[in-house]
Amino acid sequence: MLETSARLLRLLSLLQQRHEWSGPQLAERLEVTVRTVRRDVDRLRELGYPVHATIGNLGGYRLGAGAHMPPLLLDDEEAVAVAVGLRTAANGTVSGIEETSARALVKLEQILPPRLRHRVSALGAATIAENRPGAVVDAELLTTLAGACRDSQRLRIDYRNHEGVESIRLVEPHRLVHAGRRWYLVAFDVDRDDWRTFRVDRLRPWTPPGPKFTPRTPPPLDPGAFASWDVGVARYRYQGRFTMHAPANQVAAKVAADSGLVEAIDEHSCTLRAGSNSLDGLAMHVTLIGFEFTVHEPVELVEHFRFLQARMARAISL
Repeated sequence: MLETSARLLRLLSLLQQRHEWSGPQLAERLEVTVRTVRRDVDRLRELGYPVHATIGNLGGYRLGAGAHMPPLLLDDEEAVAVAVGLRTAANGTVSGIEETSARALVKLEQILPPRLRHRVSALGAATIAENRPGAVVDAELLTTLAGACRDSQRLRIDYRNHEGVESIRLVEPHRLVHAGRRWYLVAFDVDRDDWRTFRVDRLRPWTPPGPKFTPRTPPPLDPGAFASWDVGVARYRYQGRFTMHAPANQVAAKVAADSGLVEAIDEHSCTLRAGSNSLDGLAMHVTLIGFEFTVHEPVELVEHFRFLQARMARAISL
């Protein structure tokens, strides 16, 4: 009986790991026959787990959604990841989930094996959360936007820009991005016929959501990089493009996400796109990063570097 119970728990864990398993695959993993798998699946159903089965050569088993939340079986790394995520959420930028995250964390830490509890506690003790004010958004709002992204549904939103000007926008949501202490929505702005990034704390969607749309080709940058570019570099008067003669990870470690975008060229070099409202500021920014570089654009910046070179040469000759 003990062996059977242990096997049922292992079967449940496997069913939670991926969308669908074939009978022979489960039998091989559990080191039993396909007939035993069928009997174990029936036992799980008797315990209230909605295990669905399809027949035929392509058939298999999958765990469906039931009326109640079933117990989750987590491996060591998954348990640590969930605990760390809950600890972060309890002090995060999503309103309404702080208390529930803390309660869930207490429950999880009570049942963690000592070796895992020590890992989570050590991480918590050694980590200091950045005590910087950030815009807090409502969990229900994030859920609404995430659902519109998933289901490709248009949204009409009231939006207030950084200057306080309000407008009504019709958008096709693409992805939610969490950058720093803020949430952003990357979406196609139908009226402006271009991709835009919207701060979530500044928007209010109309309900219900609009009709479905056919997803467009997304921007060439991934959503996180696009949001960083749109709310960071693109807002400046000058946008510079440089080849940095150093690995991308080393350059990225010295460039804030809202002041530059780093893209690898190869293992020894990368492209840096950075912005500033002055040519002097842009020249100083890239110079102080500390790596050799080549400036490509804008043309005014290339000329400004020549001017600075001449000025510095004169300073040395004095």
